[in-house]
Amino acid sequence: MKYEIMVKPGYRALGLKWDGAYSEIPSLKETISKVFSRRKELEHAVEPDVQLGLSYHLRPDGFVHYSVYEVSEEQSIPEGMVEIRVPEMTYLITHHEKGQDIGQTYMGIAEWLKESDYKPFQESDKEYFDSLPIKHERYPDDRDLTDPHFDILIPVVERTEA
Repeated sequence: MKYEIMVKPGYRALGLKWDGAYSEIPSLKETISKVFSRRKELEHAVEPDVQLGLSYHLRPDGFVHYSVYEVSEEQSIPEGMVEIRVPEMTYLITHHEKGQDIGQTYMGIAEWLKESDYKPFQESDKEYFDSLPIKHERYPDDRDLTDPHFDILIPVVERTEA
């Protein structure tokens, strides 16, 4: 795997929020599909062909997930959608290839971080329940939903930072 560290500017995104247990993953897939089918409502999408999955492991039995598209400030919030603002962050970035095991890809990221000068970013006022507490994924429109390829962005900080 190829890993890169990069600072990405903050952005605004709109879509749907899902908060569930690992056992409820089928309903998460429905949420992701629903956002994909509603993407035309986001006339001011920055990259309309890239759906974002922003996962925050804030519960012991699952996670909170935002299925969204990045939008510009002039975009109004369509009925039933939510807004999330992602601040500028430093990310570990890699690409998950079609045909690879997603769990293995994430284990590789965790191993690489252990050996690096970086550690996963965590908001100090929140409790997380995963060794990779925040996972951001970028899905191209042409992905195979049963065997996807996508970019993985893990927010990180240097180990010397508090």
